[in-house]
Amino acid sequence: MALLLLFLFPLSVAAVAEDAYIGVNIGTDLSNMPSPTQVVALLKSQQIRHVRLYDADRAMLLALANTGIRVTVSVPNNELLGIGQSNATAANWVARNVVAHVPATNITAIAIGSEVITSLPNAAPVLVSALQFIHSALVAANLDSQIKVSTPHSSAIILDSFPPSQAFFNHSWNSVLVPMFKFLQSTNSYLMLNVYPYYDYMQSNGVIPLDYALFRPLPPTKEAVDANTLLHYTNVFDALLDAAHYAMADLNFTNIPIVVMESGWPSKGDSSEPDATVDNANTYVSNLIRHVLNNTGTPKYPGVPVSTYIYELYNEDLRPGSVSEKNWGLFEPSGVPVYILHLTGSGPVLANDTTNQTYCVAKDGADRKLLQAALDWACGPGKVDCSPLLQGQPCYNPDTVEVHATYAFDTYYHQMGMAPGTCYFNGVAAVTTTDPSHGSCIFPGSGGKNGTFVNGTSLAPSSNVTASGATCHFSDAVTSPLVAGTLLLSVILFL
Repeated sequence: MALLLLFLFPLSVAAVAEDAYIGVNIGTDLSNMPSPTQVVALLKSQQIRHVRLYDADRAMLLALANTGIRVTVSVPNNELLGIGQSNATAANWVARNVVAHVPATNITAIAIGSEVITSLPNAAPVLVSALQFIHSALVAANLDSQIKVSTPHSSAIILDSFPPSQAFFNHSWNSVLVPMFKFLQSTNSYLMLNVYPYYDYMQSNGVIPLDYALFRPLPPTKEAVDANTLLHYTNVFDALLDAAHYAMADLNFTNIPIVVMESGWPSKGDSSEPDATVDNANTYVSNLIRHVLNNTGTPKYPGVPVSTYIYELYNEDLRPGSVSEKNWGLFEPSGVPVYILHLTGSGPVLANDTTNQTYCVAKDGADRKLLQAALDWACGPGKVDCSPLLQGQPCYNPDTVEVHATYAFDTYYHQMGMAPGTCYFNGVAAVTTTDPSHGSCIFPGSGGKNGTFVNGTSLAPSSNVTASGATCHFSDAVTSPLVAGTLLLSVILFL
């Protein structure tokens, strides 16, 4: 959905524009939500430097401290009315959720609500006051120059989005939009816009070609042409961005940049969503990332950066609605990628290069009791999925503690993004470049199948953990929550 203006792009905006970046949204509607430590380990392993939270969770903000990752925190819709009606409530929110965490946590923006006009219209009248109150609190804390305030909108607020030059906002919301744009302009902030070509494609009843929605190359005769400007559009994303600029210009705002806060494609759908597939999701997101990082811009504003946040980091199995609603993630909660992005030559973000792959294995001649203790820890508090080691499963044979420990160690090592110190396990593990996979037992990282894209977990046992601190047998550790809980307590007591 969005980028910049109508006729001339102001030099003042262009001059200060930085290169575009890719960020990722972190939703939490998961039945097995990874811990903040796990999330940050995944972000680091993927070199993701920009994230957007849908709240201001304290544990998450603490985990992000001292990482340098740029964070957008959010005022949830259920807190909007209180903040929009009380300057004191807004000040308290900023003190608790922002001031308490900076500068250790690199908070760079605050998103007030989410698609308020279209999803919570009764709260829309207080939206601008909420923006103003939060900004005033930042001014009082001397943080207004480093933290921007804005509010994400659905592209549904744009009417007649094609041709872009004829687009305009629903004028019934002018009483909210005009003062909002004045606020964004006066604070040098930006319009936050959610752009979902998937929905535009689905709702077009065949008018929009799938290739046009997915950024696939089109012959010139298939490109969409704005009859008023004669500009050619090769994808829905760019058309929506220019439509947003024309719509702002219709209200006489021509110098407000746009950041796309949500964009993606679902990897799975029900029978009514045949184009929600892994291949289409991979195609859209890979092409989008290349498009953004290359500073491609739009036909109206070529070369103007359009920073974009991918929706989203994890599949969210608890989200209500259709099957596709639960399947927008780049990763499963376990950290395994839903698909491997096609990003050759597009820089380090979400890289899928599997060269120089390393593995974590049990040391030759290691003490069996220490190995068993470390194995039990990995399959319990370490949250490694050790089900492949069960009898009858691919990695059961050879049925030795050394082989089973190697699988658990390597899985944990990759869950932690191969971070230094995560292949120690009381001295019984070591890093190797030799792939320990055997037969049908494929280890994490082998051939890029599970790769370095696996999520982090809790920290491995320290050197103070002894074999006596973890005595349950492996099969109990993966099948009995009670035993796993007892093991966790024993590990805690020995730390």
